[in-house]
Amino acid sequence: MYAIISTGGKQYRVNPGMLLDVERLEGEVGSTIRLEEVLAVQADDHLQVGRPHLKGTAVVAEVVDHPRGPKVINFKFKRRKGYHRKIGHRQELTRLKVLEILTNGTH
Repeated sequence: MYAIISTGGKQYRVNPGMLLDVERLEGEVGSTIRLEEVLAVQADDHLQVGRPHLKGTAVVAEVVDHPRGPKVINFKFKRRKGYHRKIGHRQELTRLKVLEILTNGTH
């Protein structure tokens, strides 16, 4: 059984029990959250696809940690003009452990 969810402007394929890093979500470490934007669910050789989301379907996940992603360097440069800019960025992430996939309010 797997589901395709959308969070933070990205889509992820999730299975029960897997760890997943997504963009920062609200929630304390150890709490559970429901991800309601489920695009598709595959269970028992039957694929349900939403238009755009499946109603009554959710993915329940536990917040494990709030890490930061790797540092990314953006360097802008124009030759012979004396122009250069160095910008660093680290994305705020949330690590989730998928507990279960609820379809139409049931397991």
